[in-house]
Amino acid sequence: MAKVAYDNRPEIYVSTDIETNGPIPGEYSLLSFGSAAFTLDKKIVATFSANVDTLPGAKEDPDTMRWWKTQGAAWDECRRDPKPPQKIMKEYVAWLKFLPGRPVFVAYPASFDFTFMYWYLMKFAGESPFEYMALDIKSYAMALLKKPFYSVSKSNMPQEWFDACKKSHVALEDAIEQGQLFCNIIAFNK
Repeated sequence: MAKVAYDNRPEIYVSTDIETNGPIPGEYSLLSFGSAAFTLDKKIVATFSANVDTLPGAKEDPDTMRWWKTQGAAWDECRRDPKPPQKIMKEYVAWLKFLPGRPVFVAYPASFDFTFMYWYLMKFAGESPFEYMALDIKSYAMALLKKPFYSVSKSNMPQEWFDACKKSHVALEDAIEQGQLFCNIIAFNK
């Protein structure tokens, strides 16, 4: 494993949400992603979003595609003007490197979103400014709420952790909602 060099830049929390056509990268495709870069005081520094061409020869998961049929507006949005992953991921790396701090990947759940993003970054850009790490909002909430992992969900988190917004399954909108939740949890813990 590569040694991570010390980096004293301030951290920028890059809340990221993805939309896919299946459960794992490579075999299935990343369709869309959105990232909102936050400071801990809940200021959005910058945003990035893109719709991505499907991978040649990749499959579509039947269960996922059945779910997409119930999400007409979000489906239309994530398929509007997709671009090749080689182009998008290089642009995304440049955007991450331009942020005024060291990017920290944040998601809910990080285990799903990061798997796709890391795979796509390494495959198509040859690097990940996040290195190999991700911060999971659910795990952080579990620690604060002192509840078992599977009993923690957004429906039983304190209402003051949430801003007035609704999950739309449009990647950038959901990334912003997640980033606000993360910053609110941080503020709650101070």
